[in-house]
Amino acid sequence: MSSPDISVVICVYTEDRWEDILAAVASVRAQSCPARETLLVVDHNAALLDRLTKEYKESEEGTVVRVLANAGPRGLSAGRNTGIAASRGEVIAFLDDDAVAERDWLRHFAAGYADPRVMAVGGRTVPIWASGRRPAWFPEEFDWVVGCTYKGLPRGLVRVRNVLGGNASFRRTAFDAAGGFATGIGRDGDKRPLGCEETELCIRLTRARPDAVLLIDDRAVIHHRVPEAREHFGYFRTRAYAEGLSKALVARSVGADKGLESERRYTTRVLPAGVVRGLRDAVLARPGGAGRAGAIVAGVLTAAGGYVVGTVRARKTDTTFQVAPIERRAEGDAHE
Repeated sequence: MSSPDISVVICVYTEDRWEDILAAVASVRAQSCPARETLLVVDHNAALLDRLTKEYKESEEGTVVRVLANAGPRGLSAGRNTGIAASRGEVIAFLDDDAVAERDWLRHFAAGYADPRVMAVGGRTVPIWASGRRPAWFPEEFDWVVGCTYKGLPRGLVRVRNVLGGNASFRRTAFDAAGGFATGIGRDGDKRPLGCEETELCIRLTRARPDAVLLIDDRAVIHHRVPEAREHFGYFRTRAYAEGLSKALVARSVGADKGLESERRYTTRVLPAGVVRGLRDAVLARPGGAGRAGAIVAGVLTAAGGYVVGTVRARKTDTTFQVAPIERRAEGDAHE
């Protein structure tokens, strides 16, 4: 069976990440399994749109880069939906704008779709710390705080409830079945780092297609930059609280049973084991042990507080998600 055509969507929003954006695109161009195209979706930033359009105006044959404006409201979900609608591939992959993919990233994604039941394949995201090393207090169990694969996720090629959005791919027919990413959840330009839009989509997808298989292949690796500002406990706490808010929105949308299915195992097995390891390291005078144990406890309590607040808010307000069907755009409409 031949490999599917893959379009890669990279959503961008700030010129502050200019060098990161160029590096992300270069890593896609260097793939052992070439992408059909790379789509740079610019989130309501005219200066960045113009700059990127000029940068990639004359793409080499076989390494097409298309620059387009987010056609929906500000935010990551609408940007991804814009990329999906404009893309031509049988599979659409998503890469963060501050990450670089290893050479075989798309090859491992493509291999997963040999089974026609597979609707999504995700990969492993490794942090690149701005300071050059992981902060001693920062627990691997909370690497999701900085957009990376966390300790406790299964290794190898495994079936999962949901993939992680910054390193993921979907069959185009998945969006035909379930619609696109919901707006009203996830990052939207607000300072609060919300998330979980990919979780909501994946649960909606498996409801629409009960036979759907979603996989993570940890050989599909990307390296994600963690800026210095996110290496501090203040960001850790803010992100954990935002995750609680986001989980409340997901639970409201798809129900607590599915919305919190994976989180129950994580909080009852993975995190207690992490606390024990941290305390053991502290007893053995290993650096950061007590800090990691404390951070895990603080992270759980903060996320739980966010979940409670988010649940109360959802009951008091009419919080709605917009899930529109993905309509393919004509090629001429895909640019600014």
